Amino acid sequence: MKIEIWSDIVCPFCYIGKRRLENALANFSHADAVEIQWHSFELDAQAQPEPGVSLYKRLAAKYGNTEAWARQMSANMAQSAAELGLAFDFDRAVHANTLHAHRLVHLAERHGKQDAAKERFFKAYLEEGEDLNDFATLTRLATEIGLPAAEVERVLNSDEFTQEVRHDEYQARQIGVRGVPYFVFDDKYAVSGAQPSELFQEVLEKVWEESRPRPVQLAGADGAACGLDGSNC
Repeated sequence: MKIEIWSDIVCPFCYIGKRRLENALANFSHADAVEIQWHSFELDAQAQPEPGVSLYKRLAAKYGNTEAWARQMSANMAQSAAELGLAFDFDRAVHANTLHAHRLVHLAERHGKQDAAKERFFKAYLEEGEDLNDFATLTRLATEIGLPAAEVERVLNSDEFTQEVRHDEYQARQIGVRGVPYFVFDDKYAVSGAQPSELFQEVLEKVWEESRPRPVQLAGADGAACGLDGSNC
């Protein structure tokens, strides 16, 4: 089974959705047969660093509301995250353009470390207040998960994997993705948003069963056969 996930690194619901899916997979007996592929999605491709501007001030301006409202909304989200063992710290969040981090996730895929890269970048932004605009920070985070420093630096100082990011976003538009996280199971079923683990569990079971249909008996009646209890044999 293949699960494709469109997400942005600065999206708190994407980290929550990742953890809820992982919890569902922990209770899925065929988890070892599941392949996960992450796709890039930039919520704000034009994002620029804004030194001294808090997350709450940006949210208030974006939605035409107060900073108190933004703080309460963020606190509610942090509580949802805490129930999953995540420690969101929006006071420390540094507004970032995520293109370069997404490019490094594509590099990580080449090394079989895509999921580790997503996890590290999510944690860095949402829990640790790391500046994902900074190349030195991105290099440190990427090498922490085992990516070669020379390759990381080469990618950051070029446009390598930019087209892959753009292709991911093109695919998102083609299938109608309007928000993230967005999960696609075996090119068949889509789940939008950080849904409860129970829903992910239901989808996993459904997709698994449908991918292995049972034979249909064509005869109108059973023919002669040995029974499980040894009868007729």
